[in-house]
Amino acid sequence: MGFLIAGGIILIVGVFWIVMYNGLVKLRGWKEEAWSQIDVQLKRRFDMIPNLVSTAKKYMEYEKSTLSDIVEKRNQITSPDLSREEQVQADNQLSGALRQFFSLTEAYPDLKANESFNKLHEDLVSTENKVAYSKQLYNKSVMQYNNKVESFPSNLIASVHNFRKHSYLEASAEERQTVRVDFDK
Repeated sequence: MGFLIAGGIILIVGVFWIVMYNGLVKLRGWKEEAWSQIDVQLKRRFDMIPNLVSTAKKYMEYEKSTLSDIVEKRNQITSPDLSREEQVQADNQLSGALRQFFSLTEAYPDLKANESFNKLHEDLVSTENKVAYSKQLYNKSVMQYNNKVESFPSNLIASVHNFRKHSYLEASAEERQTVRVDFDK
């Protein structure tokens, strides 16, 4: 009888362990899938930028430094040596350069009237929105994963199997600044 009780307890603990472990694996998978969604959108944006820049070059002779800055930041993101944090930092810098670029386009009515530029601009704005959504999804997935890694009793299983907390994606200092709009110019 004692063997049955001991066997039942071992079976319950084993099933509990497996369920908790599988829950951690599932959340880690969701976190990785959310990161891959960010990666897909960054790739999409990466592919669009040369077309946008070449279209704009025809009109923006005096703004070549801004255009070359965008291309340089675009190329930094794809470096295989970058960690996720460095990729996010490079992405934030590119987003800032693109915001500057879009504000400069206001000074070029011929460019704003160009149909291919407008289509590329709309696509890029849409992609920027998708990047933002993907980052939100990633942070939500990281929160769920981290909660599971830190919560009792799954934290015991997480520590045994080397599940570690992950950091959130955060806005850069540049993105936190208030946008200044000046109508006097």
